[in-house]
Amino acid sequence: MPFGAHETMEVHEVLNEQICLIDHLAMYAEMCSDPALLQLVHRHRTHALTHYNQLAAYTHDYRAAVPNEVQFSQVTSPRNIQYGLHNPAPVAPMGLDQFYDAQIARSLLLAHKNSAKNQLSASLECADPYIRQMLLNGANACNYHAYEVFEYLNARGMYQVPTMSDHTAKTFLHTYQTR
Repeated sequence: MPFGAHETMEVHEVLNEQICLIDHLAMYAEMCSDPALLQLVHRHRTHALTHYNQLAAYTHDYRAAVPNEVQFSQVTSPRNIQYGLHNPAPVAPMGLDQFYDAQIARSLLLAHKNSAKNQLSASLECADPYIRQMLLNGANACNYHAYEVFEYLNARGMYQVPTMSDHTAKTFLHTYQTR
């Protein structure tokens, strides 16, 4: 079964991105000092490797397992998110030869956000329904993984969520009316 030009190039990009993510996660695991972050990194690497292997295998023999939608449970309630800016620490490039936990978590967050966007965009170029679903599953998983990293950072005060007054937010959003 032939692949279309667009899906071939898009899958090529996603597979390269996954290799980079998997390698970075292995490097981050060596540098983590926080056990909670290390556990998160290991879990995300295992999932990324499974996703990579499934997608690569399908492009070889078209017989990979039929992908199902990925399901995750999020334990956090919006009430658990810390909102507002509370003396945010300055951030600047460090130029060090090793990452510390906050850099690892921020790098991982950005990697997941970008991978979610890239895989969703790639899925729109695919004619093969199985590749399309695998990419959608990958985008969905990255979305949840990014949120998990956000929770880690937010709980430790490393990702603060700016706010505006309730009155301003409601005034702005209540301009949209249902019909």
